[in-house]
Amino acid sequence: MEKRKLGSSDLFVYPITLGGNVFGWTIDEDKSFEVLDGFTEAGFNFVDTADTYSHWVPGNKGGESETIIGNWMAERKNRQQVIISTKVGSIPGSTKKSLAKDHILKSVDGSLQRLKTDYIDLYQSHYDDLDTPIEETLEAYDQLIRAGKVRWVGASNFSRERLIESLETAQRLSLPKYQSLQPEYNLYNRAVYEKELEPVVTEHQLGVINYYALASGFLTGKYRSEADLNKSQRGGAVKKYLNERGFSILNALDQVSEQYNVSPASIALAWLIARRTVTAPIASVTDLNQLEDLVNAARLSLNVEDIAILDEASA
Repeated sequence: MEKRKLGSSDLFVYPITLGGNVFGWTIDEDKSFEVLDGFTEAGFNFVDTADTYSHWVPGNKGGESETIIGNWMAERKNRQQVIISTKVGSIPGSTKKSLAKDHILKSVDGSLQRLKTDYIDLYQSHYDDLDTPIEETLEAYDQLIRAGKVRWVGASNFSRERLIESLETAQRLSLPKYQSLQPEYNLYNRAVYEKELEPVVTEHQLGVINYYALASGFLTGKYRSEADLNKSQRGGAVKKYLNERGFSILNALDQVSEQYNVSPASIALAWLIARRTVTAPIASVTDLNQLEDLVNAARLSLNVEDIAILDEASA
């Protein structure tokens, strides 16, 4: 595996990001430690979370994922070896999003406390906030970077128009520029990223850490009928993929995975890694067996013919 530079930052990451959304949700702290240990022992170094994960679980209030990661880093004493990305802007129990300066300055201290660290490598705007001026958000990030609490900033779930406006505002006012974008992107959902966002990513040399890299688990091949949807807590999110196009993609993944003797999940991730603009797709795992899929994906080099098979099936 070779490290990849994230945007124009000085962050160099291996080609898969571990998604922290499952910590405190589908796996407890002990199991999360096991996954984090396995991930880093396999040579990876990039972990993504958010200040609201996993507030949707009964009894949780948000911040559980950051707390688990912070406890793990404190116990392993490995903060310098891990690149941590977290997010701000989502508010538990509310549809409102806030990138207001006071909310960011308050939220970052909570994240730092839970993560048991004095700096965040990549701090991302979780969702756009149309009610807050872009310059106010970027001024807050400028303050955090100057204070040493944040190293770099990124954007998640931004439209093409707002991403461009944010980048232009940063340049015009000499404020921190978003170094990365976290969009939804996978073999099934390609159009929005490739047609709208990728040209902006290319022009401004942004890093990309896309989420739903495996389409909520559909691209693992585990779900092939409605009867399979009860296989996990996330199964309900997969129903929308059970159609002719989805099955065509699974058939292509089956075909290519047989040639490399790896799982369909590994091939789906390897296809993303091969995309020129993608830095490190985000994938969540709940046990070490699933972690093997990530390792195989990072070590694969798909040939042009196999990429073409996947491209055609998912076009």
